[in-house]
Amino acid sequence: MKILVIGSGGREHAICWKLAKGSLVDKLYAAPGNAGIFRHAELVNIRVDDIDNLLRFAMEKNIDLTVVGPEVPLALGIVDRFEAERLKIFGPTKLAAEIEASKAYAKQFMRKYHIPTASYMVFVDMKEALRFVKGSSYPLVIKADGLAAGKGVSVAKNYEGAEKAIKNMMQKRQFGAAGAKIVVEDFLVGEEASVFAFTDGKSVLPLIPSQDHKRVGDSDTGPNTGGMGAYAPVPFVSEKMQKDILDLVLEPTVAGMAEERRPFKGLLYAGMMITDKGPKVIEFNCRFGDPETQALLPLLKTDLAVIFHAVVNGTLADEVLEWEDAYAACVILASGGYPGEYENGKEIHGLRDIKDSDALVFHSGTKFEARRFLTNGGRVIGIVGVDEHLESAVAKAYETNEKIRFEGKQFRSDIGYKAWTKKFKFLP
Repeated sequence: MKILVIGSGGREHAICWKLAKGSLVDKLYAAPGNAGIFRHAELVNIRVDDIDNLLRFAMEKNIDLTVVGPEVPLALGIVDRFEAERLKIFGPTKLAAEIEASKAYAKQFMRKYHIPTASYMVFVDMKEALRFVKGSSYPLVIKADGLAAGKGVSVAKNYEGAEKAIKNMMQKRQFGAAGAKIVVEDFLVGEEASVFAFTDGKSVLPLIPSQDHKRVGDSDTGPNTGGMGAYAPVPFVSEKMQKDILDLVLEPTVAGMAEERRPFKGLLYAGMMITDKGPKVIEFNCRFGDPETQALLPLLKTDLAVIFHAVVNGTLADEVLEWEDAYAACVILASGGYPGEYENGKEIHGLRDIKDSDALVFHSGTKFEARRFLTNGGRVIGIVGVDEHLESAVAKAYETNEKIRFEGKQFRSDIGYKAWTKKFKFLP
């Protein structure tokens, strides 16, 4: 097959790397890609939101399958446009992608179909929101309704914190139009886990669970980011818990979306909180997570193109996923100042000194100019260690991290720490 992967981050690098290792791919393209993806795919200089030109390219090159990485083109309806031209594409339609594009819609959907989640209220009027939080118990979670690159969430410990978050979103428009509507919900206590599942709109095929590290600083301090690292699998999501998530969340969601006439095909991402009352959904996403994908795909033994093909053709019930008996840990190297303001164009040293036997290196925000690798984003590099023991996988990632240098480099030094420092008293 000729496959086009849309996106330019570490998630898309991992997808391209995995596809290139399979037996079904004759030619791989990436739009726009990055300085690491070019090792596996021909780069195409088209933005992820330029749907007209992406469609034109796919038609001109007779692309057999397009795989959409980021959420923005999905929310813009790229799947609808491609399918209207009878082009095969992996991802949900615009209506189905609203499960991520609108947190208010997702919460209302979960309430209707009895999918476990936190209690919530939706507001479009700032004064009403402020009145509500003034009489509420804390902590509370304040969320921008729309897409905010994983950063539109604030945990308020008191009224002052809630007031600031609400005004930042609704008055100062910190996240643009995404904050015109907000969701205020109860704070869930437990451990977070990311649970992905392939679905063709009928069958559901879950991946092994992983855990993201959203905050910029060690011990989960500082502001939210797109993700500073991940590992898989996680010890606190037992086989029984995975079955509960499948029965209580994943299958009811796919069935409910079909009933709503928004059939979901692609990769459903359930951000979960494992609580003492069972699993509860924090939020849904309509695509692979970043950086969880970088930790998951190195452990997947099954040919990824086979699964993509089955999802698009509605034959997922015939497939199974096989996994390595190992752990993977991804450490993100970010630009100085991220997730706030940062500078691009810093030269990256040491990449040529890394061997595949050391660790896998997935590029996120990089470009290649004048024979030099340069930073070109907030999250720059993802380093993935793989080993039969989680501690060893983490050690491999951090040992390789020491070989990579660029001005302002920042990273968390505690990826995976919850796996061995937390006591999970509520495990079944």
